[in-house]
Amino acid sequence: LLDSLLQETNQIPRTSSKMVRQIKDMADFKEALKSAEKKLVVVDFFATWCGPCKMIAPHMEEMDKSMDDVVFLKVDVDECEDIAEENSISAMPTFIFMKEGKQVTVLTGANVEKLKELVNTHK
Repeated sequence: LLDSLLQETNQIPRTSSKMVRQIKDMADFKEALKSAEKKLVVVDFFATWCGPCKMIAPHMEEMDKSMDDVVFLKVDVDECEDIAEENSISAMPTFIFMKEGKQVTVLTGANVEKLKELVNTHK
C-alpha cells in the first residue's frame, strides 16, 4: 500500500516549484518588504491549526505563481508573534496589503473572491 501511494505521489505533475515565501523572523520580514520596492505586498498572517487558513492557502500559491508584479508572503502567527503583534493581528487568516512599507488595506477571513479583488485593485 505504501509503495502504491508513493508511486501515485511521484506521478503528480509539478507545475512550478515557486512557493509563497514564509517569513522566518522580523529581520526577514523587513528585508522582504524592502526588496519588494514599489510592488504590492500581500502578507498572509496564518496559523497551522487554522482551518480557513488551510483552505485559502492554495489560492495564494496560485496567485503567487501567476502574478509577477505582486509579492506574496506568509507569516505564521505562532512562530512570529512579534510581527503579528506589530500588525495588530487578532484573527486568522488576516491579509495585510502593503506598498512601499505602508499598509493600504486589510482583509480578515478566508474570502477568496475578495482577496483576488483587493489584489487586482491595489497592484
